[in-house]
Amino acid sequence: MTMTLGTGDLLYQPVEDWEKLPEGWSFVEVPGVAVDSRDQVYLFNRGEHPVIVCDRDGNVLRTWGQGMFSDRTHGIRIGPDDSVYCVDDKMGTIQKFTPDGKLLMTIGEAFKPAPKWGGLPFNRPTQAAVSPVTGDLYISDGYANYRIHRYSPDGSHVPSWGAPGIDAGEFVTPHNLYVDGDDLVYVCDRDNHRIQIFDARGNLVTMWNNIHRPTCICIDSEDHVIIGELNGFENVEDCPGLGHRVGVYDKGGNLLTRFGRPEEGEGPDQFIAPHGIDVDSRGDLYVCDVGYTIRGRYMDPPREVKTLRKFARVRQ
Repeated sequence: MTMTLGTGDLLYQPVEDWEKLPEGWSFVEVPGVAVDSRDQVYLFNRGEHPVIVCDRDGNVLRTWGQGMFSDRTHGIRIGPDDSVYCVDDKMGTIQKFTPDGKLLMTIGEAFKPAPKWGGLPFNRPTQAAVSPVTGDLYISDGYANYRIHRYSPDGSHVPSWGAPGIDAGEFVTPHNLYVDGDDLVYVCDRDNHRIQIFDARGNLVTMWNNIHRPTCICIDSEDHVIIGELNGFENVEDCPGLGHRVGVYDKGGNLLTRFGRPEEGEGPDQFIAPHGIDVDSRGDLYVCDVGYTIRGRYMDPPREVKTLRKFARVRQ
């Protein structure tokens, strides 16, 4: 019997063993996933093939990026023109590519981080997002700066905003972000357990609280805001209700449905550490999981764990 997750008209079916990697290939783990206008799926991973591009059935179309990243590939996003933005938190760069892997622009100097907490770009950036309205680029400087940086399409720096803290407009690990069609910037303020929503100038519009460590976000064509939650805390990996799940919200911040069993794991309805998410034109979800970093490397012996899941949208 086919498993169906979700509620109401937001139903999804897990697609088991979706990815069809050539023999001998390994992800290690996939921290980022993005879908372009042709429903090609870009997997940004920490193995020998940093960017693996698949069709919607999981067949590998091409791969690129060898020698261009560190072992800390982190976030990937597709722009409105299908340009590909890759964020490497160890290198401290955001690189813009064509869909075939031709480098177009680099923002940041590789392995030359800005002073920690100094506010200047970058110290371990985590994700990039492009405005579909202006083409401006927004970057979450998520691990050692707690800032959002804005750049014009030509790579010129526009004033940044944010600072470490728990007050409105402040951050504790701004880990991921997304820009919608109204030019609103949704920021996963991960360790403040909230989503903060800003206008293009960094003015706070509203915030959604009580979301456990929101780590990744995307918005589908029906304006559903889809958020992955991470557990990742030591000594509470067996505690139910703390992350390892995906929630679907409306634009008002109301939870519409949520899936992911309370217990973390590698089953079709389980997660260990959701870290990246995107949606295709049919509403199918792609969720990547950094389970190796969180769990697999501590196993005896260490092993790669389930790192990628597809959920096909069920239309009534």
